Amino acid sequence: MQFEHESRDGIDIVRLPERLMMADAADAKAQLKAILLDGRGRLILDLTRTGFMDSSGCGTLVGSLQTARKQGGDVCLFGMGNNVRALFELTKLHTIFRIFDDEEAALRAMH
Repeated sequence: MQFEHESRDGIDIVRLPERLMMADAADAKAQLKAILLDGRGRLILDLTRTGFMDSSGCGTLVGSLQTARKQGGDVCLFGMGNNVRALFELTKLHTIFRIFDDEEAALRAMH
């Protein structure tokens, strides 16, 4: 799995795939950690294409948040569809992540 990744104003933006689940979790976690450690610890995750995520996918995002916060940074999410949003609400992850409707709102929040 290879993420689309760009950097804007010192903030890393990663576009997640259609599915984020156990089979991809270790690779995804390693890639996101590397991006965070190479950058400034500020990461925005684009979930517009992500229609399915399991608990391992959620764990990957939580791990990224922990890595970012250890660096004094943060992780914001945007573009979350109904299925993924329902999972985040069920697991209460919506209470620990800042979630936005679009990329521009997430970028504004990171400045």
